[in-house]
Amino acid sequence: MSTTANTTYTTFTGWVDPPTDIRPPLTENLTCSVAVIGGGLAGMATALRLAQHGVDAVLLESEFCGHGAGSRNAGQLASAPGGDIQLLNLLYRKQMPAIIRLTENAACHVESMIETLGIDCDYEATGNVFAAVSRGQLGRTRRIAKILRRAGAHVEEGTARELGIPHGFLGGMREINGGIMNPGKLLRGLRSAALASTVRVFEQSKVVDIVRDNRGVTIETPRGVVRAEKVVLATNAYAGEWDITPKRLSSPMWVTEVETEPIAPERLGALGWTSRSGLITQHNIMENYRLTSRNTIVFGVRRIERAAGYPLPERHPDPAVVTDLARAFARRFPPLADVAIDRAWGGWIGITSTWLPVAGTVGDDVSYSLACNGHGLAQATYIGSLIADRIATGITPDDLRTIWVDEPNFGRAVPMIMGRLGLRAAWAADRFNDMINGSKRNARKGFATVPRSLRLPA
Repeated sequence: MSTTANTTYTTFTGWVDPPTDIRPPLTENLTCSVAVIGGGLAGMATALRLAQHGVDAVLLESEFCGHGAGSRNAGQLASAPGGDIQLLNLLYRKQMPAIIRLTENAACHVESMIETLGIDCDYEATGNVFAAVSRGQLGRTRRIAKILRRAGAHVEEGTARELGIPHGFLGGMREINGGIMNPGKLLRGLRSAALASTVRVFEQSKVVDIVRDNRGVTIETPRGVVRAEKVVLATNAYAGEWDITPKRLSSPMWVTEVETEPIAPERLGALGWTSRSGLITQHNIMENYRLTSRNTIVFGVRRIERAAGYPLPERHPDPAVVTDLARAFARRFPPLADVAIDRAWGGWIGITSTWLPVAGTVGDDVSYSLACNGHGLAQATYIGSLIADRIATGITPDDLRTIWVDEPNFGRAVPMIMGRLGLRAAWAADRFNDMINGSKRNARKGFATVPRSLRLPA
């Protein structure tokens, strides 16, 4: 198994270093047309789009822009919905064509934004593969491909060789749109664009209260107040910190990503990963894997931990989870089982009760969005821009209308299913299936048991 003895653990991302030019906090009382709360993908995209419309906008961020989940993920720009696609098809079959248009347009929107703003984020338009590690998962990818193709998605199926993915996978389905990038560089580029725009950006400005009255909305920070005609809540998993936020909008989940030490190019070449597509396994709780421009492999998730409540705690990645991820890496890439894990990071993401991105308003002056569910790199950015268009023009774009919520009445389905016991059960089921499938493979090869180095803990 890959060693984790010298792994560096960080509360920020492993993709880039924090900025050295953090902007000062708000220290005065001011007014604006629109205040955007949250300096992540959604918040910066919203603020930048408002500036393009000529709207007077203020952006408030508690740490620094790009500090949150947007910079911490695996950097896979997805063009399909997040979550369980078979379940989404069961719940929203009639809406699936519109949902697919939204998610594919989101990936194209981010690609266009990268080009327009000239952001160097190592983007590669490789698509991403729903990769199967067992025959059961291969059947799942075929069912998902059928659902997506029927809804108008651009996907292709194939064996591992046909899809150009590593030999340890059986095959799967590729989303043709989208690709891989360094998400930290993307957020850094968005931050530079926001600072160069007409948006008034205040970092280190944690919002402590939001109050609506007949004169607008008042946003309080420790050292200053903003009075705005309209407000956009773009805080992902942190949205539940204020009473004004719709109840059960977000279920915060902690996810972990790790990165290997640099790997010799000839060893990477021997994997058969010719497409360089990002990989997403079809477990109950996915594993993701992708190559980087620095000859490393970034991978993660596999185990999700739910928050007990608000405020969300500050925390580091759990070494036990990192060890579990290293075990998975050794199982998926046996020729690289000796490669060390160089660094680990993690953060809170938001899971919605509908399993889809959502957007709506509280009254007519507070808009909100939550567009993560594991696919926020594309969808949070796009939906933030659409909300800005709606505010500036008074017209709701068609893609935004697809997920728009007129009454913020969110159910308890996800909070129940994604509870601590449910997540542990899902992880245990995945490991049991891995063990069974591994035993079958070894039996076909003439081995009676799973090698000790790859066994899972009891």
